Amino acid sequence: MKTLFVAYRVTDLDRSLGFYTALGYEVLGRVEPGDGSRLVILRFPGEPAASLELVHRPAGGPVDVGSGVDHLAIQTDALSDTLERLAGAGLKPGPVEYPGGPDGPRTSWLTDPDGYRIELVQWPPGHPDGLTAADFA
Repeated sequence: MKTLFVAYRVTDLDRSLGFYTALGYEVLGRVEPGDGSRLVILRFPGEPAASLELVHRPAGGPVDVGSGVDHLAIQTDALSDTLERLAGAGLKPGPVEYPGGPDGPRTSWLTDPDGYRIELVQWPPGHPDGLTAADFA
């Protein structure tokens, strides 16, 4: 088994789609179930499959993120370049942080239009892609 993607319910699909495409996602596909709901499936360029689904259900009212979802983590190869690009696109990433100290990962946070938090992560040189058991050894 493996995780296929995460689905976020969004209040305004066009606004959220603008945010996530500015972040770097591309549309993989769309589904309209026929009840006024719309789903947009996203991935980053180069990803072989979907990684995020935006779900718009107008009958459900505005989204209340509440305290159930903490954040989505996204890996970037060059955090400084990513932050510059995002700021140029009108997004508001936070300052660079060093949660593991100066030799650990570099991170920055931003928030989408519905309040979902996103952590951007750049691993230190030599670190493998992703978070693995080796990170906890």
